[in-house]
Amino acid sequence: MLLKVGELAKQTGLTVRALHHYDDIGLLQPSARSDAGYRLYTRKDITRLHQIQALRGLGMSLAEIYMVLEDPNLALLPIIDRQIQAIDQRLAEQKKLRNQLGQLKSQLINGEELDLEDWLNMLELIAMYEKYFTQEELEKLTFLQSGTKTHQEWQELTQAVNTVFNAGESSSSETAQKLAHKWMKTLEQNTRTNPEWLVKLNNINSAEPEFQEKLGVMPEVVEFLLKAFSESKLSIFARYLSDNEFAFLKENYVREMKKWPQLLVDIEKLIDAEVKPNSEGAKRLAQQWLSMLQAYTGENPSTQEKIRSAMQNEPSLADGTWLKPVTLHFLEKAVAAFKHTA
Repeated sequence: MLLKVGELAKQTGLTVRALHHYDDIGLLQPSARSDAGYRLYTRKDITRLHQIQALRGLGMSLAEIYMVLEDPNLALLPIIDRQIQAIDQRLAEQKKLRNQLGQLKSQLINGEELDLEDWLNMLELIAMYEKYFTQEELEKLTFLQSGTKTHQEWQELTQAVNTVFNAGESSSSETAQKLAHKWMKTLEQNTRTNPEWLVKLNNINSAEPEFQEKLGVMPEVVEFLLKAFSESKLSIFARYLSDNEFAFLKENYVREMKKWPQLLVDIEKLIDAEVKPNSEGAKRLAQQWLSMLQAYTGENPSTQEKIRSAMQNEPSLADGTWLKPVTLHFLEKAVAAFKHTA
């Protein structure tokens, strides 16, 4: 049985142009020609074409198909692995789209009005988050997901913060500091006390100027919160320090504590890797911590001891620090090991 190119195209659903292309690149060359020079395909050619279509169905490129068909001994595992990865990626994209539609559906069921601008704004936020967080992480960060209880609570807290700020409240007022404390505690809970997620949020905050606006919190409001939160902690330290010691602390505390989240991330990575506190890596992090401490307390050991005493006696100072007991225990051992070898 011999088929002309048009007949084969009709039988297989391909275009004549595609079959000509397969011939040109050597993927499927007809075994015969008519007296007039037209392409004629044998049963063997048709079998090869069916193989090509089957491999195309797996997502293989024409180049990969050519290699597979020309070299029966070719290791198929790497090619199959690539196809599986491509399929997994497409499935993840489909899952992401389904989640987005599910969130929209929940909002509509809950009676929330959703115009096109709100919808596009939400999709932009999701796309922004996905540049920094994995899908698995986002599923755990429910306060970033519209339609969830934690998201609604976070929105209400955001509204309360904006109200206080717009009313001209001072960052040193009791109202502002209580609200800032609640904000940081809620954020700590919503990120599951994971400092790496906090660092990622901070990175979004600095690298994506529109992030805060889309969340309904402008940069000046965030600065107001951070200032109020820091002042609430400084007021506690003030009870333990002299005027000069407190003045030095107040000038340097906020700047140095901005380094704290990344240091926590690095410490927890060592803990997860089961690295010992007396290892060189752990001692380097201990040195970083001591440098931070000295930068905001000064070089006087007496002042540093007063700060440690405040931390031990005032549990609220640990709020909003993302510091877990196991991390503190590891850091204390690493500091002791560093001081022993210094």
